Formats: sequence, C-alpha cells, structure tokens
Amino acid sequence: MRIFTIGYENATVGDFLAALQQAGVQRVIDVRAVPNSRRPGFSKTPLRNALAEAGIDYVHLRALGTPADGRAAARAGRHAELERIYAGQLELPEAIAQGAQMLDLAQDKPSALLCYERDPAGCHRTLLIDAIASDAEVSHLYA
Repeated sequence: MRIFTIGYENATVGDFLAALQQAGVQRVIDVRAVPNSRRPGFSKTPLRNALAEAGIDYVHLRALGTPADGRAAARAGRHAELERIYAGQLELPEAIAQGAQMLDLAQDKPSALLCYERDPAGCHRTLLIDAIASDAEVSHLYA
C-alpha cells in the first residue's frame, strides 16, 4: 500500500492542489482534530469544495487528530511529549476504528493524509503511519 502525506503550512490552495494532482492523489484524508485554519482555503468546508472542484475526494477522520495538549507540545517543540500523547490518542476506540477506515480508504484509491505541518518529521502524520501502517510505502508531498 502507498500512502501520501501533505502539510499545507505556507502553501496556497493552488499550490496544494497542484501537488496533489501531480502525484495522482484522488482522496485527501484530513487527520486534523480541528479542521479549521487561519490560512485561507484550508478550513474544512472551503477545502472540501476546492478539492471537489479538482476531482479529489475529501474525508475527515477527527479521531486521528492530535488532542489539544499534543498540539501544544508540538508547537513548543516537545516531540517526545507529542509522541506520548498521540500514542494514547491512538488507543481510543474511535481512533482504532478510524485507523482501520483510513487504511481501507488508502487501499481503495491513492490518498494523502493532510495536516498543517510542512515537515512530516514534526507532525503526527508520521506517528500515525508508523503506528498503523508501518509497512506502507510513504511519499511526502510538498506544496
């Protein structure tokens, strides 16, 4: 299985869509706990609409997002704390169910996990893949 990831930090919607299309991504799986953004076009509804216009499906899996205390740790650069908090998140029943759903979606058609951080090394996307799809071929996209 191949899974793409993409972060929209510093990207425009146009650059973001172009990166997805160039890679052949047909579905975006939003793994943000809170799908709102200060960056124009990246909150849930406008993003879903822009993706639909580009022929790309959108699915939001909230339970795979990082809880508030994990987001605070990430912003402060406390990666070990983020890892600990996020590991706990992935043990919750809803996260287990949505993790299985994510894998089914990614097997169905080329899919990209979406979050804010441009660098996947500092984002929970990488922790998510390591935890539930460690055998996947991962391609990180940059918009």
